[in-house]
Amino acid sequence: MLNLFDEAGKIPFDKDKQAIEAFMTCQVLPNTRTFPDVDSRLSWMVSEGYYDPGVLAHWRPAFITRLFHTAGEYHHQFSTFLGAWKFYTSYALKTFNGEQWLEHFTDRVVMVALTLARGDETLALRLTDDMLTGRFQPATPTFLNAGRQQRGELVSCFLLRIEDNMESIGRAVNAALQLSRRGGGVAFLLSSLREAGAPIKRIENQSSGVIPVMKMLEDAFSYANQLGARQGAGAVYLHAHHPDILRFLDTRRENADEKIRIKTLSLGVVIPDITFRLARDNQQMALFSPYDVARVYGKAFGDIAITPLYQTLLEDTRIRRQYISARGFFQRLAEIQFESGYPYIMFEDTVNRANPIAGHINMSNLCSEILQVNSPSEYEDNLDYRHTGQDISCNLGSLNIAHAMDAPDFGRTVETAIRGLTAVSEMSDIRSVPSVAAGNAASHAIGLGQMNLHGYLAREGILYGSEQGLDFTNIYFYTVTWHALRASCALAKERGQRFAGFEHSAYASGDYFRRYTEQRWQPATPEVAALFARAGITIPDQAMWRQLRDEVMQYGIYNRYLQAVPPTGSISYINHATSSIHPIVSPIEIRKEGKTGRVYYPAPWLTNENRHLYQDAYQIGPEKIIDTYAQATQHVDQGLSLTLFFPDSATTRDINKAQIYAWKKGIKTLYYIRLRQTALEGTEVTGCVSCAL
Repeated sequence: MLNLFDEAGKIPFDKDKQAIEAFMTCQVLPNTRTFPDVDSRLSWMVSEGYYDPGVLAHWRPAFITRLFHTAGEYHHQFSTFLGAWKFYTSYALKTFNGEQWLEHFTDRVVMVALTLARGDETLALRLTDDMLTGRFQPATPTFLNAGRQQRGELVSCFLLRIEDNMESIGRAVNAALQLSRRGGGVAFLLSSLREAGAPIKRIENQSSGVIPVMKMLEDAFSYANQLGARQGAGAVYLHAHHPDILRFLDTRRENADEKIRIKTLSLGVVIPDITFRLARDNQQMALFSPYDVARVYGKAFGDIAITPLYQTLLEDTRIRRQYISARGFFQRLAEIQFESGYPYIMFEDTVNRANPIAGHINMSNLCSEILQVNSPSEYEDNLDYRHTGQDISCNLGSLNIAHAMDAPDFGRTVETAIRGLTAVSEMSDIRSVPSVAAGNAASHAIGLGQMNLHGYLAREGILYGSEQGLDFTNIYFYTVTWHALRASCALAKERGQRFAGFEHSAYASGDYFRRYTEQRWQPATPEVAALFARAGITIPDQAMWRQLRDEVMQYGIYNRYLQAVPPTGSISYINHATSSIHPIVSPIEIRKEGKTGRVYYPAPWLTNENRHLYQDAYQIGPEKIIDTYAQATQHVDQGLSLTLFFPDSATTRDINKAQIYAWKKGIKTLYYIRLRQTALEGTEVTGCVSCAL
């Protein structure tokens, strides 16, 4: 009924409130196990194997009791039916037989805070406060698993290299199994694998290329999942100048041969600047043999920046190459995206120009926002590690922009989030995949994200993609960056430890800070200046940046990477936020949720009076979305998960134009391509998200 206008053409928002009340009264409360007090509840939860006694052992019993009582005083209530339904069906702990709930939202928040704070009472109180006020929301693996005895990892996803040998391929399949059962999405780099037809032990035409490896990985992901709570999910990235690139793309065609068809694995393509230049000039693009590149230059194909070496590789007769049309490649890319929404795209040179860390970034993750340097591992014949390289894990959580702007102390909220995410990194030790454990231990990398940009802008009477909207996005991310770096510097000073390789970074040299010390960053519109003034948030000036630069150069920073903006699905609903920094897909979003059927989700702060501020992503179009992301990108050290939305009338040319526009605007990665489907058996389907590709 929420999606049906009344006789006056109004949205009946009261129906959603009634749905919440009915769900809580008729389903949740009668089926929730109750206890006389906090102590008896915790004693039972531990003795029955639901809560991890090691988490509670860090704390004084009196403080634990106090924290649960403090959390109860917030009187948390869900803002929407979908938020409540999502929490109780996806996050709240239930009895092993599934018949009773054992947690409400406040209970889950307290267990997350106790887990991440590890005995620090001040941090536990701050985490509880920021989560219950909706300012900070840990990512699903952390929020789902923290404090549980039967759990997966707290980490969101993983990125691993595959080297051009059977030992590495075998390790990769095992890693897919091990990491999937622990509850993380996993991405693999395929670029260094030799192409189909390449020699093996100098015998020509022996290699099968990347597709059989993709099939093995897909089977591994399908087999393993996290106790049925989260299905295994994987992605593979391949460089655009790899000879298998067209076959790689064709695996996602709807009519692909079953021998090569990939059904569940996500695809990503790494595209350097040279590819765009060749397409602009209507030239052929060379696809270089990874086998020959590694043999001649002594470096894996995935570790080579193609743009500066392109001419050298062309002139080197020792490197075999094939040629395809550069424009034909982009046409093929758009065709596959038109059919499937894949592949994701990483703009290789844009990413590496912005990277403050020594090394080459050659891939991204399952949601295309993680961009970190990795390094290869070497193996013995028995698959033991001869040298353990560094692979990547993602420790994610997001601020709700609207509630963060309302915080009594904006800087403290950012710092609390940084400390909470750092705890996730420090508590993660993936021993089953030593290269991931080594990378995490060396980097302490985290990804502080953001959500609810569109909701906040609409609340303040600002159109998404407008001059004021772009101005706010720029200044908000600029301010978050200063506070995030300051918090990480404080951690380095407290611990007397910097991330491994800090001395070779742009932070150590001070080069990173030049854009902020040599340029004045202030709101360009009076409306945005007023928003920050009303919130009491100081916008960092050049003097503040110079002081921070000096402190960082002296003490370092603890986290190699600090920010990444994920797509925020489920956590947006329980936090009542618009997803990530995207515009909404519909004022009343329609979701198909398992056996429940269709569930309707009204956008945050949507009223019958401000509906004009809730244009959806298809109406706004790709350029304004790209413009918004470009404002944020310049301040984020990793990436932002950016989906492009098109009307049903879009063509492959429209997709190509948007890709080129994104590349020119300095966007680092592109996530899905979404096409609005407006015809279903002759009936118009308006805003039906479940019908989008």
